[in-house]
Amino acid sequence: MINQEIMPDHVHIFVTAHPIFAPANIAKIFKGITAKKLFEKHPELRNQLWNGHLWNPSYYVGTCGDTTKDVIERYVEMQKVK
Repeated sequence: MINQEIMPDHVHIFVTAHPIFAPANIAKIFKGITAKKLFEKHPELRNQLWNGHLWNPSYYVGTCGDTTKDVIERYVEMQKVK
């Protein structure tokens, strides 16, 4: 993970990965591990969430394309300012 910003209702994560790893699998692994760890520490949260699920099944994935790493990192960091 290169950069991340946690918002009240979503998370921005900037990662680099080898092309053999599909973005959908990266999102699935991230969501699975974070939910497992949180529920292990705070099992009471499972009953307070949407049918016991921490994450919404949807996600957005974008690629750098013509944008530089610095621009993306700055975007992620600026989200907490808004």
